Amino acid sequence: MKALIFDIKRFAIHDGPGIRVTVFFKGCNMSCWWCHNPEGINHEPENYIEETVLDGKVICENAVAGEWMEMEEVMNEIEKERIFMDESGGGVTFSGGEPFLQHEFLFNALQECRNRSIHTVLDTSGFTDEYLLKQAVKNTDLFLYDLKFIDEKEHIKYTGVSNKQILRNLKILTELKSNILIRIPVIPGINDKPDHIDRFISYLSQFSAIKNVDLLPYHIYARSKYSRFNRVNRLNGIEKPSESQLHKLKVQFEDAGFHVKIGG
Repeated sequence: MKALIFDIKRFAIHDGPGIRVTVFFKGCNMSCWWCHNPEGINHEPENYIEETVLDGKVICENAVAGEWMEMEEVMNEIEKERIFMDESGGGVTFSGGEPFLQHEFLFNALQECRNRSIHTVLDTSGFTDEYLLKQAVKNTDLFLYDLKFIDEKEHIKYTGVSNKQILRNLKILTELKSNILIRIPVIPGINDKPDHIDRFISYLSQFSAIKNVDLLPYHIYARSKYSRFNRVNRLNGIEKPSESQLHKLKVQFEDAGFHVKIGG
């Protein structure tokens, strides 16, 4: 059994508790305007030119985004960091792209981690079949659940898909008493207006089990990737939100009873 992986990040500290290994599955079923991993969207390996600067000279090399990996290969990469994970209370995080698009491999990887007593986190948009979501619950210790909008029309405009299934699946996770951390990307001028924040707070407040929210500020680091992978940057010109703006949003959520972190 193989999965298409475009990166394995070691010493990750923003993808769940402790020091983690984050495995990035390639392929996504959404097209978010602000995507910071455009190399993870396509469902196939992609050729590109990797540019590095050495002694003032630009060196160009052919590279490929995405590698088909066997389960044993992925687990070996995870096990290399076992001592750091165990000592910090960390583990492995499966991210993407969208991990559910390669659900057979994902479920087996989650089970293998459970067999090895490795803490598991699943970072997902929630845009998946209800049956698959329930399967993942069995061996997932924490869900990092992305919410972009509450309004369906805006969600369709900026991500390409409806959020009805996403919101329905979040309700299912709460009913199954899953451990959930909500992650909201903060995109200036798009989903950070007062009415957006009010809707987030109003919607999430109905779930007594959801208390933790991460605000993920938009950043410009991915801009160079768009040209590298021949993709249009639809947010070209938009800058990251200011610290004062993020603090204001943080206080709004905290006043509503949530525990909030900026940046995950």
